[in-house]
Amino acid sequence: MSASLFAAPVLAALSKSVPTVAFRAPDPADDERWRRHNIGGRVHRIAQPVTFTPYASAQPCSARCRFCSETLLETGGGRPSSALRPGPGYFAALERALEQLRGLPLSYSLSGLETTDDAAWMGAMLDILAQHAALSPVLNRVLYTNGAGLAVTQQGEALTERLAGFGLDWLELSRHHFDAATNQSIMRFRPGVQVQYQQAFSAMVRRLAGRLNVKLVCIIQDGGVAQAEAVLRYLEWAHALGVRSVIFREFSKLDESYKDNVTARYIGKARISMDGLLAQCLATAEFADSFVFEQVTEGYYFWNLIGRLRDMQVTFEASDYSQMHRQHGSGDVYKLVFHANGNLCADWNPERHVLLAGETTIG
Repeated sequence: MSASLFAAPVLAALSKSVPTVAFRAPDPADDERWRRHNIGGRVHRIAQPVTFTPYASAQPCSARCRFCSETLLETGGGRPSSALRPGPGYFAALERALEQLRGLPLSYSLSGLETTDDAAWMGAMLDILAQHAALSPVLNRVLYTNGAGLAVTQQGEALTERLAGFGLDWLELSRHHFDAATNQSIMRFRPGVQVQYQQAFSAMVRRLAGRLNVKLVCIIQDGGVAQAEAVLRYLEWAHALGVRSVIFREFSKLDESYKDNVTARYIGKARISMDGLLAQCLATAEFADSFVFEQVTEGYYFWNLIGRLRDMQVTFEASDYSQMHRQHGSGDVYKLVFHANGNLCADWNPERHVLLAGETTIG
């Protein structure tokens, strides 16, 4: 294992028992893991694999999760991408950005605010991505979602079929507690959003699981899933819904570049250590006796441990935004984000590490 993983001491103790370690972040000296690609007349060194995100911000999110990273504010960072709305030239600019990326192997990572909230915008975006994928290599296609648009019966059925036809490899569906009221206290869906209710959520998950590869995502936190007992209850609940893959994530570690706003304060107060929770699970007989280690993954700013608990894949994951900022500022490209202002950036900030500047009429 790489030494950089050992911000998580429990992983060091597992080094002999985990069969595979996958290094998604390429060594800077490993030329086989980098591609040189011309974007806007300048050649950039781009990590492989690399994900491309057309940042979803067509409208405010249907949820107001208390920990949402999209509401964190950077000191001197200007307007965040979550505050931008696509203008009439957005899709033409998206096509222009993708033309610049033609020939570069990508994976699609569909996230931002809530992609499914605006079905028309989502459909148009998928059309353009599908056109690009017909001409240029795309390795994986993943949607990160709270499910709001997918839980609206007729719209959700149409979007599900659209995603299946798009070739979605999996979707990561956020649900941070097995109890609907507790989950609502964390995610705070807006009035009238049906997915907040357990019946609507359960029906949606069962429908999705029949057509797509569904992974439930639970952000561990004080007041939510915070102990081994709750992990086991969450897994039992997910299993009953027909889900066979669950991801438990820690709040990303923040650095001094973020303002002390309500989101940052909530993260600081409610943080639960993934290292501690994983150690607690491994000390619980009901978990440890059945959990089989499969792989540790090291990304450019995250690590995860993947294993199987009987017939379920279970992932424990943590990340560090200070490491992300260091990598984004290195001069190499680790991430591609297309923002509503038309900028193609190597960063989540729509004005930083700009690879291709958007037109002033975009938004």
